[in-house]
Amino acid sequence: MSEKIILSSYKSPVGELILGAFENKLCLADWRFRKMRNAIDSRLKTGLNAAFVEGSSEVIEKTKQQLERYFNQELTQFDVPLLFVGTEFQKNVWNELLKIPYGNTLSYLALSKQMNNEKAIRAIASANGANAISILVPCHRIIGSNGKLVGYAGGLAAKKKLLSLENAWPKNQLQLF
Repeated sequence: MSEKIILSSYKSPVGELILGAFENKLCLADWRFRKMRNAIDSRLKTGLNAAFVEGSSEVIEKTKQQLERYFNQELTQFDVPLLFVGTEFQKNVWNELLKIPYGNTLSYLALSKQMNNEKAIRAIASANGANAISILVPCHRIIGSNGKLVGYAGGLAAKKKLLSLENAWPKNQLQLF
């Protein structure tokens, strides 16, 4: 294995992220402490036939700068080059997530309808949970059909803070959680 995925940490106001770059594209911006950590890491290493090495790169530094601007409410759309590692179905779901505008939310059902695949709601939810590029690929903007916060790799507290930062929900509704 001569290929390398460069890793760096980023301490966000809502939790620590691991950033990963491969061939000048961001392939990882994921929560350090999440249940699927080993599965995500294994999928990346296998899919890219690469090993993790600590370091930095131009795309990692650009990601850190853009995350800082996002958390300071100075940036609503990221323009970091992304590299998705997963099945074609997962990649389709992640590309659909990119279409959800800042400050908006969708339910899993609405996302499945948007993808013209309403019967695949569980598979879409699973692909959403397997997203390795949190925040930039806004899986936090997916909520339950009943309007409630549902699972998030960074934890529901982080999800609530991200949605609040984006003014995605009325403040009084977020206080219910």
